[in-house]
Amino acid sequence: QVQLVESGGGLVQAGGSLRLSCAASGRTFSSYPMGWFRQAPGKEREFVAGISRSGDYTYSEDSVKGRFTISRDNAKNTVYLQMNSLKPEDTAVYYCAASSVLGVVADVGKYDYWGQGTQVTVSS
Repeated sequence: QVQLVESGGGLVQAGGSLRLSCAASGRTFSSYPMGWFRQAPGKEREFVAGISRSGDYTYSEDSVKGRFTISRDNAKNTVYLQMNSLKPEDTAVYYCAASSVLGVVADVGKYDYWGQGTQVTVSS
C-alpha cells in the first residue's frame, strides 16, 4: 500500500508556472506507474499525465502537451508535475495517483491509490 500527499498548488496568473509535488510513503514507490489527474467543478476527473515505474516513458493528455511535464525521483519517493504557460481552463483540483497496472494508463479506474488533491487556480 502507498499513501500520497500532494503539494505546490496555488493561485497564479495566466501564463505563469507552478510545480506540483506528490510525496509517497512506503518502500515500493518505484513499483508503481504514477499519474496526475484533475477535476474542475461540475466535471469528471480527467487524466493529465502519466509516467512509467522507471520514469523512462511519459504520456500526456493533448491539451497539456508542450506545457506540462511529469517526472519522478524514485530515490525521493516523489512525482512532479511542472506546469508552464498556465491557462484559466487549467483551474482544477489536481490529484496524483498510483496504479498497479504495469504500463502507463489514462483510465482513472486503473489507479488504486490517490492523494487528497491540491487546488490550482489560474486567473485571467
